[in-house]
This record gives sequence, C-alpha cells and structure tokens, in this order.
Amino acid sequence: MPCYSRRQQILDLEHYLDVLERKPGALAGSTALEQWRRAGRWPASFDVLWQRLIDRQGRQHGTRAMIAVIQLAREFGHDAVRQAVDAAVKLGCSDGAAIRYLLTCAGQQRPAPEMAEIGGLTRYDRPMPCLTGYDRLLDRDQEVAP
Repeated sequence: MPCYSRRQQILDLEHYLDVLERKPGALAGSTALEQWRRAGRWPASFDVLWQRLIDRQGRQHGTRAMIAVIQLAREFGHDAVRQAVDAAVKLGCSDGAAIRYLLTCAGQQRPAPEMAEIGGLTRYDRPMPCLTGYDRLLDRDQEVAP
C-alpha cells in the first residue's frame, strides 16, 4: 500500500507476525490489524474463526493459532487463505489445521468412482419377509402381561 502523504503511518500486519507470535496479546489492539480491517484484508470470517479458536484454546493459544493461519498467506497467498477460512467457517471448523488442510487439498483432484455393474447379482434377490406371525406373537405377549 503506497503512502504519498506526510505524517501517515502505514503498517503491514504480515511484517509483525513473527513478533506477535511471541506476544499474541498485542494483536487485538494493533494498528496494523486496524489498517487491514479498513483496507478489507481482514474479512468478518477471520473474526469468526479467531473467536472460535479463542473459545476452543483460550485467548493466548487461540490468538497464536490465528497468527499461524495468517502466516499461511506467505506460502499459499492471501486470497487462498481467505477462501479457506471462509470455507472452514461455513463448515464450522475451529482449528488452524483445518485451514491448512483446505489449502493443501484444494489442488488434489480425485477421480469419481466408477459405477459397479450389479446385473449378475439380481439372481440373489429375495422377497421381503412377512412378519405378521411375529406381530401376532407380540400382540399375545401384551395381552398376557398385566
């Protein structure tokens, strides 16, 4: 993000992730995070995931897990991480490992299973059993019981 004005401070959150990993409590009130929010780089799905991580792991560990999710952008790109977080939130995930899985499995295409021919198995078809005799036994047991 270019800065063309005087006395303007532009901070990139990605530059501070290594420090924030050691001091996770500083993330919530950081200027860099606020600037990312205003720039649209921190969507609402990130807040939802962050809150789920905090609920599951506690404030400090949950924030560290969120920082690890943001760091995935170094390897996969910001747009891919955003899409993975959106998908994870829709699925109800509350773990950073789920984001990594969604990022790594996205490129894997599995072939659709082939349909099995079962024409030869029709000779084993049998009619459904008749249970009326069993039902009469159940009715008789209910009449005898006081």
